[in-house]
Amino acid sequence: MKTHMKSLLAGLLLPGLLFAGAAAAADYKDRSVKFAFQNVKEHPQGQGAQKFAEIVEAKSGGKIKVKLFPGGTLGGDVQTVSALQGGIVEMSVMNAGILVSQAKEFALVDLPFLFNSATEADALLDGPVGEQLMAKLPEKGLVGLGFWDLGFRNLTNNRRPVKTAADIAGLKIRVIQTPIYIDIFKALGANPVPLAFPELYSALETGTVDGQENPAKTIELTKFNEVQKYMTITRHIYNPQSLIISKKFWDTLNSDEKALFQSAAAEATVFQRKLSREQEADALASLKAKGMTIDELPADELGKIREKVKPVVDKYKAEIGDALVTQAYATIEKKRASN
Repeated sequence: MKTHMKSLLAGLLLPGLLFAGAAAAADYKDRSVKFAFQNVKEHPQGQGAQKFAEIVEAKSGGKIKVKLFPGGTLGGDVQTVSALQGGIVEMSVMNAGILVSQAKEFALVDLPFLFNSATEADALLDGPVGEQLMAKLPEKGLVGLGFWDLGFRNLTNNRRPVKTAADIAGLKIRVIQTPIYIDIFKALGANPVPLAFPELYSALETGTVDGQENPAKTIELTKFNEVQKYMTITRHIYNPQSLIISKKFWDTLNSDEKALFQSAAAEATVFQRKLSREQEADALASLKAKGMTIDELPADELGKIREKVKPVVDKYKAEIGDALVTQAYATIEKKRASN
């Protein structure tokens, strides 16, 4: 029995010892990493960041510690990009389309109604198109480590139910601080107001804006249901998130540390995407239970929205460039055909 217990303990301890041995053999320096993002820590974005932090700390034998700054505590996305470029903040995760200010090609992921499903986005972003987008970042002081999931965006407002495309007209809608969102909501007859995410709840509460658009889980966890009565399922844009690191910081890492960050990012990406997608239906049910009126647009009304935003799609396709757009659509069509 004693011999059996010793071998059992050895079997349990050996993987841990090997793991610790691998960490000891690799060249990891004592480092502290600030990881800033906009959503609360309970959000799939925050949970993905937590998973990444845990992996890095465990695999580095506790030498590299990743400290999370959720809820926009270090500023909005635009400020965070500047902080990354300056090396003041080491890491972030944000809507990939926000990086259009760094490389025009990132407008691709914000083309309305580009994706029918999240798996189509994975096929695009985990392949050559995603690689091409990430390759634009180093010259802008950023390094891409992967693409996470935020989900499909839906419209909320506090003035009236939106049951037709025409109902959007005249609403003052907060949008992300990128040009394509402004153009989309202008095309729909709304008054778009670009605003940093940390300022949004207050703007809704005071009536500075009538509404906003975000995925269901973001709406639920940011408690927008407290200041928004009506929600409409539009799924007008799917948001992949760019997991990015400051190039200034990246360049200080040795090859072992870079490999660690890349493997941790890959592992956290699988975890984060799965979590985010599992929670969408629950978030809608929760918002309904909390008193939000939730409408789904009929197919013909959704078709009218697609028609209204078509000139916006055409404008940004031209800016992105024919070669990348053609490659993107071909990749998505191939994925659809395989389903």
